[in-house]
Amino acid sequence: MTPDYEAITSFQKGQASRIFKEVNEQDKVLIVSKQNKPQNVVISYERYKRLREEGADI
Repeated sequence: MTPDYEAITSFQKGQASRIFKEVNEQDKVLIVSKQNKPQNVVISYERYKRLREEGADI
């Protein structure tokens, strides 16, 4: 799955609820950027659990 990208300004403009809902419902991997540089990755809790079960060091 190719990650999606979102600027931090979307969170600052009150869109966090929508973004988190999409990540959860569509099992997205979302890279959050600030000043066009990747800063964080947002994944659903279910994806996090799967990664942990598979032995990922996260």
